[in-house]
Amino acid sequence: MGPTQQQPVVLVVAGPTASGKTAISVALAQALGTAVISADSRQCYTEMQIGTARPTMAEQGGVPHYFIGSHSVTQELSAAHYEELALGYLSQTFAHNSTAVVCGGTGLYIKALCHGLDPMPTVPAHIVAATEEAYQQQGLVWLQQAIATEDPLFAATGEMQNPARMLRALSFVRATGTSITAYRNNTPVQRPFRTIKVGLYWPREELYQRINQRVDNMIAAGLVDEVRALLPYKHLKPLRTVGYDEIFRYLDSEWTLPQAIEKIKQHTRNYAKRQLTWFRADTDMIWLPANNPNIVQEILAVAEKK
Repeated sequence: MGPTQQQPVVLVVAGPTASGKTAISVALAQALGTAVISADSRQCYTEMQIGTARPTMAEQGGVPHYFIGSHSVTQELSAAHYEELALGYLSQTFAHNSTAVVCGGTGLYIKALCHGLDPMPTVPAHIVAATEEAYQQQGLVWLQQAIATEDPLFAATGEMQNPARMLRALSFVRATGTSITAYRNNTPVQRPFRTIKVGLYWPREELYQRINQRVDNMIAAGLVDEVRALLPYKHLKPLRTVGYDEIFRYLDSEWTLPQAIEKIKQHTRNYAKRQLTWFRADTDMIWLPANNPNIVQEILAVAEKK
């Protein structure tokens, strides 16, 4: 980021859920006088504040934020939508700043922004509808078994608790005869900016403690009421996610509240593992300990050397 560098810089702060990405990204943006662009596939939804740990105005620290509470759950967004939106956010930011901070835990969104997405065949709407209907009638176990049988490559990715992605994968393989995983290793497109990626890590037990505490904080902050207000929309894909699915099951009397809370903690820990697996496969990622009190200065130093 020295004076000889002409291209603007995207400073990516990545890591698993509850790793402290938001506060660190805000501090970086304050130091650099720039904006934060979220790369979170759920914090963008206005109605999903508590269960996504979306930063409040106070937590945003006066820093301009993009893709935070910007869309309704009735607007289903994809990584391709995000790519288009985020490139626009970067263009706006780079009109005034040479650096932008991207913060998030959705690996596919970060890939879309930094490297572009694979061109993929379109899945006919009738196949999507038929797969969705079968899932609504027969449930998660049926979906898991269908994926294991028809797309074992996807089943091996460890995303077998994510109905939205599983439905997409099943519809895709039924329409094309090809696993959706075959479209995850494209040739990166050239971007008009440089990218520096920093990954935050915690010792596993500390991260799990942070996750458990965050879930308890969400419950205390009113997660059940937030989810209850979304009952009319429970069929929508954005709400088939950790923290919401479990409370819907509690509200449907399938689980007690303590059971639902434990499931949220368990599923969030599982999600954090999947995030780490994704990010660790990125050889450009520079890993730094998130519990370092000087982490912001460390990241700025790394960026300066790049």
